[in-house]
Amino acid sequence: MVELGILFGLLGVAALGLVVVLLRRQNGRTENADGLRIERARLVRARNGRVIHGSGAVRPRSPRVWPSPSLSRPVRSP
Repeated sequence: MVELGILFGLLGVAALGLVVVLLRRQNGRTENADGLRIERARLVRARNGRVIHGSGAVRPRSPRVWPSPSLSRPVRSP
C-alpha cells in the first residue's frame, strides 16, 4: 500500500511540474519582422512535412477504374 502511495505521489509531482512548465512558457506571437519571418518559415516547413509524410504520399492509390458492363457479363453465344 505504501508503494502505491509513493507511485501516485510521484505521478502527482510529475503532473504538477508539467503544468508549471507549460504555464510558464511564453507562447505569445512574435511581434517583430524577423520573428514573423521565422515563424512563417516554421509553419511552411511543418505543412510541407505533413504533406510529404502523409498517408497519400506513403500509400498512393491508383485511380479507381470500373469495368465496363460488357466485360462484367459473360457473353452468350447465339
